[in-house]
Amino acid sequence: MANKIPNRQAICETLMAYAQTDQDIFVLCSDSRGSASLAPFGEKFPEQFIEVGIAEQNLVSIAAGLGACGKKAFAASPACFLSTRSYEQAKIDCAYSNTNVKLIGISGGVSYGALGMSHHSAQDIAAMSALPNMRVYLPSDRHQTKCLIEALLQDEKPAYIRVGRNPVEDIYPEGNCPFALNQATWLQGRGKKVAAALIACGEMVRPALQAAEILEKAGIPASVLDMYCVKPLDQKAVTEAAQNASLVVTVEEHSPFGGLGSMVAQVVGEHCPRRVKCLALPDAPVITGTSPQVFAHYGLTGQGIASVVEELLK
Repeated sequence: MANKIPNRQAICETLMAYAQTDQDIFVLCSDSRGSASLAPFGEKFPEQFIEVGIAEQNLVSIAAGLGACGKKAFAASPACFLSTRSYEQAKIDCAYSNTNVKLIGISGGVSYGALGMSHHSAQDIAAMSALPNMRVYLPSDRHQTKCLIEALLQDEKPAYIRVGRNPVEDIYPEGNCPFALNQATWLQGRGKKVAAALIACGEMVRPALQAAEILEKAGIPASVLDMYCVKPLDQKAVTEAAQNASLVVTVEEHSPFGGLGSMVAQVVGEHCPRRVKCLALPDAPVITGTSPQVFAHYGLTGQGIASVVEELLK
């Protein structure tokens, strides 16, 4: 049965489970409790829920204030606004002050589809990664999202978590998701000599896996690495993947500048020179349409990725 639970709902369910015994957990929204799937949290824990309205800068600063008082603040807002309108607050109140605030960018990438560039977040990985002390995570499915939130509840450092709007196909089995904070997850091909190493994050992990299956049928072995931890990037895993491959291909729902591809290319160039191909959204306003339509248009699909790899390996 296809998964019907989006990652944002997994965040709410995880926070609700822990809030029952931890009164320090606070959730904040910017008139986004519905779109963030956090309405159930507000209903069950009204004393631990704060609605600031459409005021993203206030959202982040209030969350930072709570964090400075010893609370565990999770501030949710559309990624396109959270990473731009409140960037200074994220920079000063969270990153510079090293405050315990978890910023949740909902409906990331091109999730808002037809609403166009104003509602797309194709710059957030680069922007948030540039802030000292700020970690950046893009979980690939609901099970990994749950593991990530559980891990972040245990530390007191700032982080930015980007999730999409719609349910995504499960990558990992329920109750058995291999997870270690800040360590990428090998999905296939670890330790094997392959033609191509595919490194993806967020919703692009599934297409990367599909591409590997297509390539395998064509006699082209490929490894797949789920780099949910974009910052801190798992440099050891990247280097290992590159050492065993002729070609490294990154896949991300982001601008071609400053994201996963740029970071991987930097590591590979320094530690294990290989050809690196970065597949991403274009340096232009993205077409309008549903996420699948946008991905198909730009070749961010299993077949699209596989075709690029085959062409590069000729």
